[in-house]
Amino acid sequence: MPRRLLGAWLLSAAMGGVGLVEGILFSAQGRPLPAVLAIAVLGLIAWVVSPAAFPRSPSGRVVDEPAGAGGGIVVYWRPGCMYCLRLRWSLGRLARRATWVDIWADEDAAAFVRGVNDGNETVPTVVAENKVRTNPEVGWVRRALQEG
Repeated sequence: MPRRLLGAWLLSAAMGGVGLVEGILFSAQGRPLPAVLAIAVLGLIAWVVSPAAFPRSPSGRVVDEPAGAGGGIVVYWRPGCMYCLRLRWSLGRLARRATWVDIWADEDAAAFVRGVNDGNETVPTVVAENKVRTNPEVGWVRRALQEG
């Protein structure tokens, strides 16, 4: 597993571990409801901040053609990015229509994002309608997905 991807899972593992420890401590104190709540809430947060909350990324070869050409919407993201999470959840079911590319798992995608963001890996970077936008408004992405 690439070093960057391993780092992406560390936050998730830490949140899950804290939830488990708190659950055990509450349980040892004879407080089952807080124990279950701690495990459930922190487990949910661990899942949300993990790479598992996003669709699997295709290889960079799949999106080599000018991204967004032919009506396809491509969202470049990385695990742990709260802006990416906000976009993903704000789009709801429409998010499934986009191609989500994890820049930590795909070096070609990371190079593309650096190329359009002055050398920075700023995400989410969205390509739609032959336009590239970094941290775009949710409404713009939603319209592009509905039209595409």
